[in-house]
Amino acid sequence: MSTDTLNLPLTVISSMATRHVLTKLADEYERQREQTVSVLSIGGVEAARRVHDGERFDIVVLASDALERLSQSGHLLPGSQIDVARSGIAVAVKLGEPRRDISSEAAVRDTILRASTIGYSTGPSGVHLIGLLRRWGILDAVASRIVEASPGVPVGNLVADGTVEIGFQQLSELIHQPGIDVIGMLPPDIQAATVFSAAICATSERREAAAGFLECLSSPEADSAKIAHGMEPV
Repeated sequence: MSTDTLNLPLTVISSMATRHVLTKLADEYERQREQTVSVLSIGGVEAARRVHDGERFDIVVLASDALERLSQSGHLLPGSQIDVARSGIAVAVKLGEPRRDISSEAAVRDTILRASTIGYSTGPSGVHLIGLLRRWGILDAVASRIVEASPGVPVGNLVADGTVEIGFQQLSELIHQPGIDVIGMLPPDIQAATVFSAAICATSERREAAAGFLECLSSPEADSAKIAHGMEPV
């Protein structure tokens, strides 16, 4: 391997849910190891497609089930997958708007029925929300009022600019969004925590260096960054 290749930055592709955590940890890693880490955070479906299509990255960070599919199709280095963090689903309204009642399953259902518009994502939190609406038998009743954020666009953007009255997404994606009020988490009986995992891509030419960054992501020293950005260590 050439010296030029050794000096290249490690490339990481991820879904939007982990972008704040990865940026923070990449910055710390660069200071400690003098190894540049370039993080590209986009919609999870698009990130998985790009890895599946053979685009060259060193590391991919996605929901664990998405990584498992990439592993089964031979796009990850066998045995390299690690769990990084988990994040639950939070609820937000525009800053200054009245807080809605989300204290119980029944309260969340009633709040959704009363909302003029409801925002959700294309990621795991959106899949879960649609499942709840279907289970409650109200999906058809609110179908014309639900707004799916475009891939890579935080639901918080839709809440902040008034496109939707109430938004549902991973806490890690809402926590630092300006112009919104995160009013709380979904109640435990309808909560769904998504585990996000990382792995070395089969296309990586810097597997030893990539393994070093994975060690950083899973180390106890990374826990404070995860908590600060709305995630839990695993």
